[in-house]
Amino acid sequence: MTSRTVARKIAELALTKKAHDVVLMDLRKLQAATDFFVVCSGDSDTHVKAIADGIERGMDERRVGVWRAEGYQSLQWILLDYVDVVVHVFQKESRSFYNLERLWSEAVVSSVKESHEGVRLVKHTRRSTSRTTRSLVRQAG
Repeated sequence: MTSRTVARKIAELALTKKAHDVVLMDLRKLQAATDFFVVCSGDSDTHVKAIADGIERGMDERRVGVWRAEGYQSLQWILLDYVDVVVHVFQKESRSFYNLERLWSEAVVSSVKESHEGVRLVKHTRRSTSRTTRSLVRQAG
């Protein structure tokens, strides 16, 4: 499976556990240690654990094992590392605090939504103001 396929499958698995605000962050054009982040939120300790467990179980069934997992102790932020795809399952407050979408604002971000036909991606790019300003200054110069 390609890293994009793995990321999409993980997003689908998160949605089956009723994860909120599921996004794929494409980091392939950035100097990152991975190709994709899958970021999602849960409502409680139990919900976050259920999402992460569901992802691990679903990927194991597809013979894609997690390389490293962290955060099961506090259940505020569980990280599942599949090498080319890193999954971040947050409680809402922790997600807001760490704000990975802002930290990796150069990434192409796709919201993952359920529809009648299945899962669909809604792509949108977030650019940081400083990067945009630098680009405009270079173009003007």
